[in-house]
Amino acid sequence: MTQQRIILTMCSNNTAQNLPVVLQFQLMSLSEDPELQPLLFGLFLLMYMVTVVGNLLIILTVISDSHLHTPMYFFISNLSWSDICFISTTVPKMILDIQTQSRVISYVGCLTQMSMFIIFGCMDSMLLTAMAYDRFVAICHPLHYTTIMNNHLCGLLVLVCILISLLDSQVHNLIVLQFTYFKDMQISNFFCDPSQLLNLDCSLMFTKNIITHLFGVFLGLFSTSGILISYYKIISTMQRLPSTNGKYKAFSTCGSHLSVVCLFYGTGIGVYIGSTVSNSPENCAVASLMYTVITPLMNPFIYSLKNKDIKSSLWRFQKRTTCLPNSFHHF
Repeated sequence: MTQQRIILTMCSNNTAQNLPVVLQFQLMSLSEDPELQPLLFGLFLLMYMVTVVGNLLIILTVISDSHLHTPMYFFISNLSWSDICFISTTVPKMILDIQTQSRVISYVGCLTQMSMFIIFGCMDSMLLTAMAYDRFVAICHPLHYTTIMNNHLCGLLVLVCILISLLDSQVHNLIVLQFTYFKDMQISNFFCDPSQLLNLDCSLMFTKNIITHLFGVFLGLFSTSGILISYYKIISTMQRLPSTNGKYKAFSTCGSHLSVVCLFYGTGIGVYIGSTVSNSPENCAVASLMYTVITPLMNPFIYSLKNKDIKSSLWRFQKRTTCLPNSFHHF
């Protein structure tokens, strides 16, 4: 056993005072096959670059096009920024681990990764809720949309999303910092998964798990109930529209958001169900890739392919960027 691996320490009241200080954790590898390491390295590096470039392109398009300076695209650009930060908390470390063949992460690094993961994961959830409210106002109260969804309210909603995300992260941090010793130094995932880290504690584990789970359930219910209520009102309003064309036009404004919501919560629920049904850490780690990598990767494609305004703005943005070299060539 190398020096990088920490000797596993079992929980015991008699030996608690002799337990070593935790300096680092050991993350799990997606595959131990040496022949697969170059393939995994190239695959995740490509997915990470596509995700960052795709989301940055959406942000630059929204900023550069005055036609997209509306509340809906303001939230979309913030969601793209959150997705870049969300995938950056896990994938770069995983790529580095594949390249260096090391799975070690320091105690401080693990807490930092867990904090960033919670902040931007919760940020995604809260922003999707704010976007559902925006669609509710646009469809159910179209005449008062510009009055209700003003710049002040949009900025306030994003600020609330950030504060709730920071609060969620701090609750987990305060609980983990109270851990005195761990029953295992090996985390059964490729990143510092909060649920995995909380299960490694020996002292008052039941009480702490109850607190974190209740807080997580509260935030989850708050977000999902906000989305469900908004879409219940939207569907009720759409049913009262006289023409089919009007219903289709109203629903088309929600298509991209609804697709992202289904992808985000669908993968999250799938991972939760998979982790409870399967006891295999490898299966849970592979399932975790769905919401840590696939969801941020797919969001730019969903908004660019299903949104006519984004597609036309991307086309104008591309034309402007291609015209710049030609204009310099004439000089």
